[in-house]
Amino acid sequence: MVSQDFSRDKRLLTPRHFKAVFDSPTGKVPGKNLLILARENGLDHPRLGLVIGKKSVKLAVQRNRLKRLMRDSFRLNQQMLAGLDIVIVARKGLGEIDNPELHQHFGKLWKRLARSRPSPARNADSVGVDSQDA
Repeated sequence: MVSQDFSRDKRLLTPRHFKAVFDSPTGKVPGKNLLILARENGLDHPRLGLVIGKKSVKLAVQRNRLKRLMRDSFRLNQQMLAGLDIVIVARKGLGEIDNPELHQHFGKLWKRLARSRPSPARNADSVGVDSQDA
């Protein structure tokens, strides 16, 4: 079973890791005021990266709240996302959504992402960028 922590090895840390997901996502899930991109990473655990710009969410307080909620939701649902590098891109208006609605929305998005995963046999030879390469 996957532990429910959010340690350093479960984060996308370098621009190279983000670029790999942006350049060739194997899964795309559009949501209300956000976009989730995913790519197989060849690891036994998922990794998360967040992109929340000042242009889309003006106040730092709101950006920090969103990041906290996204990390928490990811942490609680990571068992169904094993083997994926995930990048969440925030869009305008995301900061105005309240916490319970965001948690509910992310729960649905994680399920959609897990359902939309390509079969492992088809992508057996496409291995993502792992943390030892950086």
